Amino acid sequence: MTPEKIALVQGSFKKVAPIAEPAADIFYDKLFELDPALRSLFPEQMGDQKKKLMQMLATAVNNLHQVDSVLPAVQELGRRHVAYGITAPMYDTVGAALLFTLEKGLGDDWTPEVAEAWAETYGLVAGVMKDAAAEVPVAEAAKKGFLSRMFAR
Repeated sequence: MTPEKIALVQGSFKKVAPIAEPAADIFYDKLFELDPALRSLFPEQMGDQKKKLMQMLATAVNNLHQVDSVLPAVQELGRRHVAYGITAPMYDTVGAALLFTLEKGLGDDWTPEVAEAWAETYGLVAGVMKDAAAEVPVAEAAKKGFLSRMFAR
C-alpha cells in the first residue's frame, strides 16, 4: 500500500472510532442481512464480539505503516477462524459489510479514494488470513470446526 492510501485509511478510521458501538451494530446487522447463516457462528450476546471487532480493526489500521509487526497476529487470526467454521467465500461477505459500514459511518467523507484505500486494505488483510487458514490441515480444520460449533457458546 502507498503511504497516501495508508493515510486515508488511518485518517478515516479516526472519524469512525468515536462511533465504534453504532458502527459495530451496523456491521453485524449488514453481515447477517447479507448472509443470515453467519448468525449461527456468533454468540447470542454480541457485546464482546463487537468490541473485539473494533479493537482488531484499530490494531490493523494503526499498524498499516508497519505491517510486518502485525502479520503474525493476522495469520494466527486466520488460522483460528478455521475453528469457527469460516470459509474463504465468507471473507467477501465480511468485506462487503465492512465497506458498507464505513460508507455509512463516514458519510460525505467516504470518497472514491477512501473507498479504494479501504478495499485494498481489507483485501490485503483478508488475503493473509485466507492464506493462513489454507495452511490448516483439512482433518484438523474439520475437527476444530465441529468442536468449535459444539462448545464455543
